[in-house]
Amino acid sequence: MSDISPPLTLTSIQVLHQQLLQQLEQVSSLADLEKIRPDLTGKKSPLTNMLKMLGQLPPDARKELGGFLNKVREEVAAKLEERFTSLQQQALDQKLMQEKQDVTLPPRPETVGKIHPITQVIEEVTQIFAKMGFELAEGPDIEREYYNFTALNFAEDHPARQMHDTFYLPPAHNGKELGGVLLRTHTSPVQIHAMRQSAPPLRVLAPGRTYRCDSDATHSPMFHQVEGLVVDKKIHMGHLKACVIDFCQSFFGVRHLKVRFRPSYFPFTEPSAEMDIGCLRRDGKLKIGEGDDWLEILGCGMVHPNVLKMGGINPEEYQGFAFGIGIERLGMLKYGIPDLRAFYDSDARWLQHY
Repeated sequence: MSDISPPLTLTSIQVLHQQLLQQLEQVSSLADLEKIRPDLTGKKSPLTNMLKMLGQLPPDARKELGGFLNKVREEVAAKLEERFTSLQQQALDQKLMQEKQDVTLPPRPETVGKIHPITQVIEEVTQIFAKMGFELAEGPDIEREYYNFTALNFAEDHPARQMHDTFYLPPAHNGKELGGVLLRTHTSPVQIHAMRQSAPPLRVLAPGRTYRCDSDATHSPMFHQVEGLVVDKKIHMGHLKACVIDFCQSFFGVRHLKVRFRPSYFPFTEPSAEMDIGCLRRDGKLKIGEGDDWLEILGCGMVHPNVLKMGGINPEEYQGFAFGIGIERLGMLKYGIPDLRAFYDSDARWLQHY
């Protein structure tokens, strides 16, 4: 709009008034409104120039036109503020429309997680033995050679101590007293810790990771075991057999499960035995509890007197039994998993299947 104002008359004021209102109505954005604001109410606007020209008029005309001019200025200012508020709301509504999300849309499909078979088997085993009164016990994965071998009655020249079976670690500063440092080859060291920490009677269950230098379809460098230990007065082999038989019947869900015990050898038990369960092998499939075949399931035996002594317990007063079971082996037999290595492949499809 030109800053040259028309002659100051009632008609010119009315014409300017209509022009300003029409200009306000034609503005479509806040940016455009800010551009024309100086032409409406600025110091060099036509309206301001007309106010300056009032001083050149006679008193009567000055009074008449001045009052009318002030009303026009007030109305233009009010319309300007009204238009600003309206455009501001329009901009906000437009922004909300662009950014809004339809919360009624169905969510994207998400895969539901499942418990890993190893964790599932550990929970099942723990629950079964918990009903028999066993309490959970834990031990370190990094163990002293003394607790892993010597305290469990392993001879100094036992093959399990050799490098091809055991992961040895650099010795610590005080490693001379308790031998070298290694990744435990079984969960049996927990027996020694449990006997030294608590007085009998004892009934403990020790699930955990173990490590050996071996890898194929039925062996892994890292695998899981669960160890059981019972120490009390007048404990005998019959208690051991009843305990592991009840466990196998509960775990495999076979009420009348065929079992047999074969003499075996473990340094930490005497006498020692391997427990077999009946099974049927046909067409490449294995069915637990049927048929005339046998399948080894666990090792067990009466705790060797030397091990009781290492645990600080008098073997003349107390006896005990122990057993060890492979967690992955239990899972492979119960859920029909043919290859142990699949447990550690982190294949989500495999986990969903099992």
